[in-house]
Amino acid sequence: MHVSLRPASIDDSSAIAALVGELGYPASPGDIEARLSQLVGSDRYFVVVAAESSGGLIGLVNAERRLTIESGTSYELTGLVVSASARRAGVGSALVAAAEAWALSHGASSLRVRSNVVRPEAHSFYAGRGYALQKTQHCYVRPLRA
Repeated sequence: MHVSLRPASIDDSSAIAALVGELGYPASPGDIEARLSQLVGSDRYFVVVAAESSGGLIGLVNAERRLTIESGTSYELTGLVVSASARRAGVGSALVAAAEAWALSHGASSLRVRSNVVRPEAHSFYAGRGYALQKTQHCYVRPLRA
């Protein structure tokens, strides 16, 4: 399988919506277009897609640079999706390597990733790439009303 990586564009909105839907994050092409319009072109965010030789998208990675008072600047891989039909073919590794290279080019000394406890195959993937489990945490959400 020949795969090429390239920066995501607004034109990828429909294909990206389908990809994130595979992981249980339903989004319309319009939702994705609105998000990409803020992410693409910013040096704070990294969004790259993997395409087959036919041009069809089979993967996506995004990462971001964060600044917090308590920790300073950090880099986090905030999303990785590989289509079920392309898993275990090196696509995820290529996408993560691209995000790592981006973080390094901005002076990062590490790249953080969070993985849902219901995705043990992802945990094995990251551990196999040299990522070490640092902590376990809970995520709380409170709906806000105006």
